[in-house]
Amino acid sequence: MSLNRRSLGAGALGFIAAGLAGARTTAQAQDAYPGNRAVTIVVSWAPGGSTDFVGRVLALQMSKELNGNVVVDNRPGASGTIGHASVARARPDGYTLLLGVNSTYAMSRHLFPNRGYDDERAFASIGRVAVSPIFLCVNPRIGVRTIAELVSKAKEAPGRMSYASSGAGSSAHLATELFLRTAGIDVQNVTYRGGAPAVQALITGEVQVAFVDAVTALPLMAAGSILAIGSSTLERNPLAPTVPTIAESGFPGFEATSDFALLAPAGTPEPIIRRLHTAMAAAMTNPELLERLRANSIFPTVGTPEAFPDYMRTESAKWAEVIRTRGITLE
Repeated sequence: MSLNRRSLGAGALGFIAAGLAGARTTAQAQDAYPGNRAVTIVVSWAPGGSTDFVGRVLALQMSKELNGNVVVDNRPGASGTIGHASVARARPDGYTLLLGVNSTYAMSRHLFPNRGYDDERAFASIGRVAVSPIFLCVNPRIGVRTIAELVSKAKEAPGRMSYASSGAGSSAHLATELFLRTAGIDVQNVTYRGGAPAVQALITGEVQVAFVDAVTALPLMAAGSILAIGSSTLERNPLAPTVPTIAESGFPGFEATSDFALLAPAGTPEPIIRRLHTAMAAAMTNPELLERLRANSIFPTVGTPEAFPDYMRTESAKWAEVIRTRGITLE
């Protein structure tokens, strides 16, 4: 029997009317988003770093695109997992977002098994935002000018050379371990409390090798304090076009970058995800924003919400294998 108005009781009609009214209210609320309420982008690192920089320039431009207020909240600690956990627990209403970086969503997950959330279930993706390359650098006084020369020197005296890292499980640490595994060489790790002392150790010659983020490396390269012999991206860095990629220097496919993505708590309504993605994508075409990012060797890689989960799984599997085969722990 087909349903018609006469076959419905008053209670059923009231229920349907309430449902339709609720749906209209939800649609209206999403259309009005974000309204007068601020949207917070959580950055899981301290102020002053590259993730904080990306978060702040993105928040400024997204405020204009959303016709609202987007702010940054720094929640550092435990290799980014504290900030990630806070967003995983947040209400999925579009007002708390996360600027995730692959050192946390693809690397730290294999070093902090009890972090209290699951990366693949806890977040809804808005999309990839940008990528920042890192350079394989040496102290100029060791007499190495190319990756081939570095590999040859390391093989002549296994374990005699050393590299600097800014902590177990850091991007620089894992990038170096990936390179050592790929090149089949033995170079000893010396861990420092942060990127600045690690770079200083390279400059003074306390260590001979280090992966250095581009924004730090470029002025030191220009000053002759360090020598970049390889770039970690598949294409050459446009700010240092004479430095070959590691991939073209005998190690095809080698890639190790800092990769930023905008995420929301799982369950955030799809229309809000779409609105945020549209605002993010528009922000990343703004000439002033692009120039500020490029000056810090950060380049847009805007992706769709649908593409990010597969990318995250691929990155996670890649770094899980490096961590396993190299026996990396936080102990």
